[in-house]
Amino acid sequence: MAGQLDSEKITINLGFVDLGHVDLLVREGFYRNRTDFIRTAIRNQLERHSEEARQFAKRRQLQLGLRHLSASDLEAALKAGETLDIRVLGLVTIASDVTPELARSAIAQINVLGALHAPPAVKAALADRIT
Repeated sequence: MAGQLDSEKITINLGFVDLGHVDLLVREGFYRNRTDFIRTAIRNQLERHSEEARQFAKRRQLQLGLRHLSASDLEAALKAGETLDIRVLGLVTIASDVTPELARSAIAQINVLGALHAPPAVKAALADRIT
């Protein structure tokens, strides 16, 4: 089973006819269940548009994958006289040892296409910097 950092839960609405087609394909053994069908469909579309996505990520200077920020990472940036401009296609996690004040001091902007996991107080402190 995927862990909390491996996936993000989403909800979709499908028309009854589309859902019936999905159920038919599941019943006939093409897919294990609805989730398997949906994941496969999403992966197929992502592969179909992979070159466009790569070009977009390159133009936007997005880091692909996972970016984890701890208090020591943010303190090191401040010590170096820097503020961070975080651009990620994937997942950004901010550790529980990061205070809202430290986050505001060290992070100029967060642009995440995917998910941001951070303590609620840190998310609130950075709300005007999250795009």
